[in-house]
Amino acid sequence: MVEVKIINKSNNPLPHYESAMAAGMDIRCNIPHPLTLQPFERRLIPTGLFMQLPEGYEAQIRPRSGLALKRGLTVLNTPGTIDADYRGEIGVIIINLSQEEQTIEPAERICQMVIQPVTHATLTEVTELNDTERGTGGFGHSGTK
Repeated sequence: MVEVKIINKSNNPLPHYESAMAAGMDIRCNIPHPLTLQPFERRLIPTGLFMQLPEGYEAQIRPRSGLALKRGLTVLNTPGTIDADYRGEIGVIIINLSQEEQTIEPAERICQMVIQPVTHATLTEVTELNDTERGTGGFGHSGTK
């Protein structure tokens, strides 16, 4: 378990795990009145939350599957990354991918947040790479069956 310091400037409860084995905590919007998104419209939605993650960790902002399936609302830059040195308000870019307008209500759960360790890599420039069976095969190279 890792400790994350958080300031909550909304009237919503703090994010929390809904079950003992849940990976993510639901995040609620901090809007004063309902907000309607037209089809394919995107907006930055405030949460009223400010965090201090420990060094070596990030917070990933991910869609809620129910919102995506039932209403076509999803997080546009999935997963959104909150770095350990960011201290501003957590904002969530929501897009309406449905064919109908969708209304987000005050305090509605709009996304989930997963806390993950971060590994930094050292890049070493070389002139060639090892051969593999896949080689340079890219998107769709293995077929559909």
